[in-house]
Amino acid sequence: MSLFKTVPPNVVQSIRAFRVTDLQSEAAQLGQHFLYAYCAEATTKQQVLAMIAEAFHFPKHFGKNFDALGDCLTDLAHKAGPQPGFLVVLEQLPNTPKFDKEARETLLDVFRDAADFWVDKKVAFRVFYSFQ
Repeated sequence: MSLFKTVPPNVVQSIRAFRVTDLQSEAAQLGQHFLYAYCAEATTKQQVLAMIAEAFHFPKHFGKNFDALGDCLTDLAHKAGPQPGFLVVLEQLPNTPKFDKEARETLLDVFRDAADFWVDKKVAFRVFYSFQ
């Protein structure tokens, strides 16, 4: 039985009851890309974006801003050819003065926009996140 029986194919939601290992197994079973970034050490937007870029193997020229993140999650991946789907985990996003609620919401909005981009192409793009 699929772990995602009740989870839409294009969603950005709190990790809540899911365990990272279960999500990774589900991605493998579905043949989808599993992208995981552990952000507990980050305290600023630049550090969060750098951790995501490194974890997701973005190109060296990645601009470490929200627009560049959106481009890498959509256009760059789309131009690479047909995609089997994505399962993204952003664990322990910081709650610091330099990465506050507004920055977290902007980051999640970039992932929501990417989910919208992929739904139009009939490609699953699920994002699960947690905060510190």
